[in-house]
Amino acid sequence: MMLHLRSVLALALLSLCGLAQAASHKADPRFEPTRQAFEAAFPGVTVDGIRATPFANLLEVEVGGTLLYTDPQASFVLQGSLLDSKSRVDLTEQRMQELNRVSLDDLPLDKAIKLVKGDGSRRLVVFEDPNCGYCKRLHTTLQEIDNVTVYSLMFPILGPDSRRKAEDIWCAQNPAKTLSDWMGGGTRPEKASCEHPLDQLLAVGQKLRIQGTPAIYFADGSRADGWLPAAQLQSRLEAAAQ
Repeated sequence: MMLHLRSVLALALLSLCGLAQAASHKADPRFEPTRQAFEAAFPGVTVDGIRATPFANLLEVEVGGTLLYTDPQASFVLQGSLLDSKSRVDLTEQRMQELNRVSLDDLPLDKAIKLVKGDGSRRLVVFEDPNCGYCKRLHTTLQEIDNVTVYSLMFPILGPDSRRKAEDIWCAQNPAKTLSDWMGGGTRPEKASCEHPLDQLLAVGQKLRIQGTPAIYFADGSRADGWLPAAQLQSRLEAAAQ
């Protein structure tokens, strides 16, 4: 039974490694024995980073954009959220926010479809699939938000039809209107073809370890995975602007 569980975990870890390109971290020599023990226990798995946690003998292990926990001997592996019982802070979510943080200026904004509302003073970058239901829901929610510039990066990961629609939208005479009409109103984009950056955007999303849509980046570089209701979206926009 233990061997079976170990095999299942190894397969899951290998799957995680294949989902995204690992970020490079400066290795801490203190944790080299743990890295060796972990990779020996799960052949084919590459550890991207190991760090101390606030708790004795519990280490954070980064594998393929996911956080796991183990002891210095790698005698166990724990997958899930690590909560501080006193502060009630989700330490796993907090660390993932740090790992996913980027500068908006490092994102390919020149390859975005730009939607401007009001004075456009606040910035929002969204990786979205044209067939993603929660992406469409986000466009509806954005109708309640003013003074924002939305940079929409086509990220068609849900199948061939998503790819086709993304190209039709990008190559339209008015991409911003075509995107809004489809995502917000259900008007299917007309067929169009041109040189497009879809492969480049997919590569960027993979490097950023985006595994679903929408992936929303705020002005402070923080990221939210998935749809947010208007109040939360407004709150994140305000916090990012400070």
